Amino acid sequence: MLADPAAHGADPADAFDVVVPSLPGYGFSQAPGSAGIGPYEISGLWLKLMQGLGYETFCLQGGDIGAAVSSWLAYRFPQNTTALHLNYIPGSYRPPLDAGQAPISTEEQAFLDHAAQWADSEGAYAHMQGTKPQTLAYALTDSPIGLAAWISEKFQAWSDGDIRTTFSLDALLIEISIYWFSGTLDSSLRLYKESRKRPMHFKANERVLPPLGLAHFARELPLPPRSWVERVYDVRRWTEMPKGGHFAAMERPELLAEDIRAYFRPFRTR
Repeated sequence: MLADPAAHGADPADAFDVVVPSLPGYGFSQAPGSAGIGPYEISGLWLKLMQGLGYETFCLQGGDIGAAVSSWLAYRFPQNTTALHLNYIPGSYRPPLDAGQAPISTEEQAFLDHAAQWADSEGAYAHMQGTKPQTLAYALTDSPIGLAAWISEKFQAWSDGDIRTTFSLDALLIEISIYWFSGTLDSSLRLYKESRKRPMHFKANERVLPPLGLAHFARELPLPPRSWVERVYDVRRWTEMPKGGHFAAMERPELLAEDIRAYFRPFRTR
């Protein structure tokens, strides 16, 4: 989440205050004490966080699960959200297809077919984490080799290039070690199950009102065409990135940062 530093007396140069909240139950963040905490509920927690820090309005940015949290926050609290930037559209996103809505186009149907094919060939991890996370957590918590394989396989499959040249060994080991030493396998996997309880399915006349900027990296997971996204989101900027994959912030941080900065620049408080 980004807030305009000029509103807090900081240098009004082309910079932002950046607040990077950690998902509950991930890394060294405290895990929820009860069931029922998914992206929808986390969006409310992040609003309280920003207000507690003194920000009543702010911009949002997210990828992966952060894209779902940011989208829900923008949907639930448009009065607090100045603008929204994403580099991923959550896989559970479905716009309204009620009577009176525009029929599915050829391009949109091609995306739906591709997404279904991808889920069949690559989505076993999500189904396991979303249905039986505790069983998987026992296995991964018991085996550092199993945990390393579970995580590094996704870095290999979802990045733009060979894992050995795209990421340093230290970067991969840090990712794996955070999960291993914090003991958060069970709580981090459970978020997938909680997400399934409230997928991002929208009904007629439901829209995410704050303006959206989207950065589409070349090797991202299946991402809807602009027309599918515009059925719910107010798309103002759509950038096709020449390189990068699902882990854009690690793979191509300079491209992502510049697109965020360029999109949010007109929304700054003057």
